[in-house]
Amino acid sequence: MHNDRGRVFREAWIAGVTKHYPGEPKPGYITPWDQTPDWERDAATAVYDQVLAFIKATDGAATKLTPDQKGRFVALCWIGQIFKHFPDPKPSYVADWNDLPDWQKATDIDIFERIEHDA
Repeated sequence: MHNDRGRVFREAWIAGVTKHYPGEPKPGYITPWDQTPDWERDAATAVYDQVLAFIKATDGAATKLTPDQKGRFVALCWIGQIFKHFPDPKPSYVADWNDLPDWQKATDIDIFERIEHDA
């Protein structure tokens, strides 16, 4: 089901933020799926599908990527969704991998690995 994939993505995001964020995360970072805006649900599902398609297109060889490569892929897919939904996003919403905080990098890696596990 469409929402199940997005929900898995969101749950992996919340788990990662809870694990890696220094201090108390912003409420929006840990908003439950049922309270997440529609655009964000659509984006979460789209990125889940992109990661899954990538894993399948490589016959599972994408599992050999380094953790940073896995996280980078998630981050790039997410940036694509931000541009899709916002014509002029804040620069921090579309920051390159090297400019992301460590907690966000670790969370993106965890998301890829969660989808990898499901695949």
